[in-house]
Amino acid sequence: MNRKDFLRSLGFITAGAAVIGGEQNLKAAGKAMGIPMEDPSMTDPEVDFPVKGLRASVNGPVKVIIIGAGNRGRTYANYAKVYPECMQIVGVSDIRESRKNAMGDNFNIPEEHRFGDWSEVFTVPKFADAVVISTPDDTHYHPCMKALEWGYDVLLEKPVAQSEKECTDIAAQAHKYGGIVAVCHVLRYSPYFRAMYEAIHTGLIGKLISIQHMEPIECRHMAHSYVRGNWRDSKKTTPIILAKSCHDLDILRWFVGKPCRSIVADGSLTWFKPENAPEGAPLRCTDGCPHEAECPYSAIDVYVRRKQHLGVFDLKDSRDENEIMSKISDPNNEWGRCVYHCDNDQPDHFVSEMVFEDGTTASFSMEAFTPYGGRRTRVMGTTGYIEGDGTTFTVYEFRSDRKLIWDKKLADIPEYRGSGHGGGDMALVCDFLEAVSSHDESKLTSNIDASIESHVMGFRAEKSRLSHKKVKVSGK
Repeated sequence: MNRKDFLRSLGFITAGAAVIGGEQNLKAAGKAMGIPMEDPSMTDPEVDFPVKGLRASVNGPVKVIIIGAGNRGRTYANYAKVYPECMQIVGVSDIRESRKNAMGDNFNIPEEHRFGDWSEVFTVPKFADAVVISTPDDTHYHPCMKALEWGYDVLLEKPVAQSEKECTDIAAQAHKYGGIVAVCHVLRYSPYFRAMYEAIHTGLIGKLISIQHMEPIECRHMAHSYVRGNWRDSKKTTPIILAKSCHDLDILRWFVGKPCRSIVADGSLTWFKPENAPEGAPLRCTDGCPHEAECPYSAIDVYVRRKQHLGVFDLKDSRDENEIMSKISDPNNEWGRCVYHCDNDQPDHFVSEMVFEDGTTASFSMEAFTPYGGRRTRVMGTTGYIEGDGTTFTVYEFRSDRKLIWDKKLADIPEYRGSGHGGGDMALVCDFLEAVSSHDESKLTSNIDASIESHVMGFRAEKSRLSHKKVKVSGK
């Protein structure tokens, strides 16, 4: 493959400045480089980024049981609504009757295959090909181990488990029973990160030397999930480096392609604690807080006014402000609490440095105090440099001074509309179904061993943060 064909395969166009993803972007890039875009010789309109289609290539619909019918379970199950010829939901388990029956009714699941606790799934003969485990973090290990024992393949929500040993146990169980375990490292499956991976590994920037990567959580997301919400307590779930950022460690390991040799980390819970509460702030935002009008973390502002993160409330009408207000005003509802009066221990900033076995270095920063989410990535190579903001990235070539811009608008691709994590959610399900149907884990970008390796990086990073020491990751 020559250079031009290679760039076509990635979705790049080479003409001084190269852009894909829309006429407007082409003209803007051309203007910046002094290229007259009306000159047809300077463009190649037939070039387009080959985004993987989402219809799985399977031999009939793969039968799936959803264990955990909350937000993530519903997200993965939705694939069966779009592509019923590829995936069929035949069972559901959830301890909440409302969620269990909502999914059961949505997919016409018979009553005998609607279960409460996950353990009930394994009281009847095997009746599906695979299970999706999307329960809370502290309930991944046991259902995954049991599912593999029973001969089910598994789509396992991250993080894999609560300890390094439990993670390695799951890998061993998968090998013992020959089961496929796909961990929901959805970023690997997004077109954006897939393209960046190809740009690195086909030598577009020469030899990879170093990566700088940041995850901006976004301030209200931090307050919702890691101060008030399900992942606020590292001991009941997992440390935030895994609960939130195992995606990022996985991406770094994937990009480098070598085991991590050592890691050093630091960070702390600095802001969301009682001593920083404004004077007179009550325990709940709905109890007449005098600071509610200006507090950026107000539950009333986040849920009622902005209508963000409403999936946790099981609302009848997501636009009904009275219903939302009633939910967060309930003294038993954890999302109505003041962020300074919660039982949280997760750091609100976390930094780490990694050295991989080939000498490549990577730095990672998780930051709560940002007005936006998404990822920010810089990749340094010997002949070029990549900089991306989570949706668009630019390759800078040192010698030619050319810029290659990837700017694919996924909203313009009908089958990708509504797919979360930059298209990664549905693309993951697609690849998982293909792997299960053919019983070939190579259909996945990451097998269970690779996923466990990046989880070990997270556990070792937390060990380093707490001990203030560099920690070995690979090797004995």
